[in-house]
Amino acid sequence: MALTSCNIFSIMKYCLFVLLGVLFFSCNNESKVEKEIEKIPINFEIIRFDKEFAAATPADLPKLKAKFPAFFPKQYNDSIWVEKLTDTLQDQLEMEVLKKFPKEEVIEEILVPLFQHIKYYFPDFRTPVVVTATSDVDYRNKVILADSMLVIGLDNYLGSEHRFYEGIDKYVSKEMKPSQIGPDVAETYARQYIKPPNKGSFLGQIIYFGKELYLKDLWLPNDKDAEKIGYTEAEFEWAEANEEYMWRYFIEKELLYSTDPKLGARFINPAPFSKFYLEIDNESPGMLGRYLGWKIVRAYMENNKTSTQQLMVTDAEEIFTNSKYKPKK
Repeated sequence: MALTSCNIFSIMKYCLFVLLGVLFFSCNNESKVEKEIEKIPINFEIIRFDKEFAAATPADLPKLKAKFPAFFPKQYNDSIWVEKLTDTLQDQLEMEVLKKFPKEEVIEEILVPLFQHIKYYFPDFRTPVVVTATSDVDYRNKVILADSMLVIGLDNYLGSEHRFYEGIDKYVSKEMKPSQIGPDVAETYARQYIKPPNKGSFLGQIIYFGKELYLKDLWLPNDKDAEKIGYTEAEFEWAEANEEYMWRYFIEKELLYSTDPKLGARFINPAPFSKFYLEIDNESPGMLGRYLGWKIVRAYMENNKTSTQQLMVTDAEEIFTNSKYKPKK
């Protein structure tokens, strides 16, 4: 029987109705989860060590050392701290931190919802004591988790274009802004829950980072995807537009099960660009292996009924096989 225009219109209406119903159910379900998360009580202390150090004089050093012993390693002579307390560049750094983060509420607004989301998905989570500090712009250690203490180096979040970052590579300084505190803290906690890959395969590594980024999806629902991975909007758009091409490259070059240690530097580690050894390299962002691992993990969770906790310990090959991942064209 031939389809008439009326029949086609009816089918289209039905499909649209089903699609809208699925979307409504999904959004409604997400809304219920978020309302549950908002009710989770979170209590933690923020200690502004950066403020106390900025206000101190050399005469206050014994008192500071007694209050914050972890910040004054015994192998360092007091003369180092006295010099730092009277250093003009240190004074400028502290002033810039105080201007950007004058009150604890700025930090609480980032951490409270993040901790609520972690607690919802991992009930054994215990809120830390949060200590803010300056770190001489140690961008390799912006956030440190030590037992029940979370240390945040606020001088690493003054803004991508801040004058203190002029000598730092752009691919690093682009992430040195207040909006990256949430993703950086989430990343630090994600690594407490994800089982490290057993094998050194490229697939194992990208799935590991895919899990990390998937946790950011759950824990930072209001953050943009670009922020979660540490891309600019333009870099994320490039990755989205070239997803199919990148995937085809990895398959054709048989990289997924390769254990070549150079692949980490080419596609996983932070870098100014990824290294396909093609003309497009300079246009690409770094860490594209992480981006594709994220896509695979998302596909796996969409196509399989499993818990977040189970995902953390599931083998990379099983995730890949059952993800039914197809790159966006």
